[in-house]
Amino acid sequence: MTQSVFLIGPMGAGKSTIGRLLSQELKYEFFDSDKVIEERCGADIPWIFDKEGEAGFREREESVIDELTQQKGIVLSTGGGAVLRSENRQHLASRGTVIYLCTSVDQQLARTARDRNRPLLQTADPEAVLRKLFAERDPLYRSVADIIIETDQRNPRWVIQELKKRLKGE
Repeated sequence: MTQSVFLIGPMGAGKSTIGRLLSQELKYEFFDSDKVIEERCGADIPWIFDKEGEAGFREREESVIDELTQQKGIVLSTGGGAVLRSENRQHLASRGTVIYLCTSVDQQLARTARDRNRPLLQTADPEAVLRKLFAERDPLYRSVADIIIETDQRNPRWVIQELKKRLKGE
């Protein structure tokens, strides 16, 4: 199997953690699209949002996802909003196996509570933001996913073993 694996889902679903572990298991190279954007810009995501707005960030994200999804045998963790652009959805769906790491808003709140690197959550009511994002994005995640797996209350190792089974078609 040299098919690439692309992880999608909301912030706090475990995409980076699961992606790193899965890439080790599959012996694939791991990429996190947000980290690649930060490395290329020499700036963090909040700074990019501040200077270029969400639209500027999404332009950068689309370019990085287009480039990375053309590689074979990688695991790619995408940002939570990557599915907002139809070009990203098309590249992800047509160039690899897409795994939707699904998680509840409660779990997202618990996992992102102290993370200052999430510009969309720097608000008085992060729960309302997460609920709105979930309502907008869940149908998009589902539309491109080949595999959907719930990560709430699940150990990353369990998720990896389950994904390995599903990727092999068991």
